[in-house]
Amino acid sequence: MAVPAIRQAMSPVTSAVMLASAAAWAVTIAWASDMDMGAMPGTMRMSLMSFVIMWTFMMAAMMLPSVGPFVGMYSATVTSHRGSRLAALGAGYLGVWSAVGIVAFALAAFFEDLAAERPTAARAAAVMTFAAVGIYQLTPLKFQCLSHCRTPIGHLVHYLSYRGSLRDVRAGASHGWFCLGCCWALMVLMVAFGVMNVIAMLGLAVVIAIEKKWRRGEAFARAVGIGCLIYAGALVFVPGLAPGLDPGAVMQMSEMNDMGNMGG
Repeated sequence: MAVPAIRQAMSPVTSAVMLASAAAWAVTIAWASDMDMGAMPGTMRMSLMSFVIMWTFMMAAMMLPSVGPFVGMYSATVTSHRGSRLAALGAGYLGVWSAVGIVAFALAAFFEDLAAERPTAARAAAVMTFAAVGIYQLTPLKFQCLSHCRTPIGHLVHYLSYRGSLRDVRAGASHGWFCLGCCWALMVLMVAFGVMNVIAMLGLAVVIAIEKKWRRGEAFARAVGIGCLIYAGALVFVPGLAPGLDPGAVMQMSEMNDMGNMGG
């Protein structure tokens, strides 16, 4: 039984997905370094379009490795026009996460304003964010969606019933919705840590991969939930642990903007 799994993991399609993820990581890291974003809070002075494009690259970098096996299985059912059909599958999947970027932009802008104008409320929001993520990690809905991502073959049969020119886009979007249900709470943490915080991105990508691929992934997901609850308690005393909601970080960014404007 192990041999087919190894062959699937090493298939050209799965390898292509991993290469796409690596390319997305390279673009994301280069973008963050070029703009000197780091753990900068809020929307980082980006327009909505730029933010959503950047967010899409981030999601491709973080999520594609964990969906590689699903794409490999799906590709085995595609007998013609493989390139265009698998591209449509990827477009449907990433389209879901791109749409989430609009919500992330609004949330980041709200958190940024909150930290600048109501520091006490921002600290409370940071605590509640991590507590909410911790609680969600322990809910039945989390594990229902995680189960789909861990064993998608049953749903693959359903996807094969789709007809029409958009069947692959629909399949990708459907799988994307399940991944969203599984991982949306973890992505909220990106806003709390700072959207372009590369270290946080890497950490969360590892968490997502372990949840979906390790045989004890569900137990690990529960441990992550408990860890988030503990982290929420730590934030009461150390607000800087959530740079995206840290009033000090927002004030520092405002001062940098003011200095830049004066220099201009």
